Amino acid sequence: MLLIEQIDKLIEQQLREWQLVRDNYAALDEARYREVILENSLDKSRIVLQYNPKRLRSSSAKIDAASLKARPCFLCSDNQPQQQESVVWDKLYKIQVNPYPIFSRHLTISTVEHTPQRMGGSIAHMMRLAKDLNGYVVFYNGPRSGASAPDHAHFQAGICQELPICSELAGATINLLDANSNGMFGSVTSLSRPVFQIETLDIEQGEQWFNDLIDVLPVKEGHDEPMINLLCWHEGNSWHITVFPRRKHRPACYGTGEDQFVLSPASVDLGGLWAIAREEDYNTLTLHDVRLILMDVCISPEDFEVISDKLYEKYHT
Repeated sequence: MLLIEQIDKLIEQQLREWQLVRDNYAALDEARYREVILENSLDKSRIVLQYNPKRLRSSSAKIDAASLKARPCFLCSDNQPQQQESVVWDKLYKIQVNPYPIFSRHLTISTVEHTPQRMGGSIAHMMRLAKDLNGYVVFYNGPRSGASAPDHAHFQAGICQELPICSELAGATINLLDANSNGMFGSVTSLSRPVFQIETLDIEQGEQWFNDLIDVLPVKEGHDEPMINLLCWHEGNSWHITVFPRRKHRPACYGTGEDQFVLSPASVDLGGLWAIAREEDYNTLTLHDVRLILMDVCISPEDFEVISDKLYEKYHT
C-alpha cells in the first residue's frame, strides 16, 4: 500500500476513534480567516491569518533547558496518549495525526528514537518523505527557530495548496546562484522575507545545494546549527526546497502586554499561514505589524546579501 493511502486510513481512524482529534479538526473547520497582502514593485505575497485558539500551547511553548528537562517528551511513544496511532516510515520515523492542526490534514513526523532536533544529514529523508507524501508540504523548524519540541527530531506536514508561498514562488523574482540540467538554486528578496530556493530533479543535487547553504549560514554561539525554517514539497518530477534563514526565535513584540502579540513565527508562518491563538491578536494585527515581525525574526537584507554573494562566488570562480 502506498504511504499516502496509509496516511488517509490513519487520519480516518483517528478522527473516528480519538475525541481530541475529532473536536480540534471540527474547530478548524469553523476557524476564521482574513488576509494581508505584502506587496512591492516586483512581487506580492499573501499572508493568511487564521484564528485558531487550539494552537496556544505551541505558540507559547517554553523551550528553555529547565522547562524541557521538567516535562516528558511528548513525541516519545511512551508519553503519548493511548489513542495516538502511527504509520512507520522507513523504520526511522513515525507519522502521526497532529491533534492541534493548522492544516485540514496536519501530520507530525518524528524519529522513532529520541534524538535532538537537528537538520544535519536529514535533507534526503525530507525529500523522500515529500515525494511519498504527494500533495503535502513537509516542514522543519530549527530548535531555536519555532520548534515546540527541540528535544526530539521531527518534521511536520500539511496540505501544500493551503500554504500560499508554495504557489507564489513559481512567479517570484529569483536571483540565480547556480543551475545545471538537474535544476537551479537561487535567492528571493522580493517576498518581504529573504528566501533561498532550490528546485531539483535529483536528491543528491538538492542535498549538495542545501549543504552548501548550511555551510555559509552563521551559527550563533551555543547553537548546533544555523537558525532556519525549511519547506519541502514534490510536484511533477521536481523537488522544491525553501529555506528561511533567521536571526531570532521570537519577535520583540512577543508577549501578552499592550501592543504585544503571542506570535512565534515558524515555517508555516513564514510560508504565509499564521495560526493566531488569541482573538485580540487576530483582530488587531495589521500589515505594518506583520512587516515588523518578519523583519525582526528573519535574517537582515544585508546579511542575506553577504551569504548570497559567498554562494555565487563559490559557483562562479
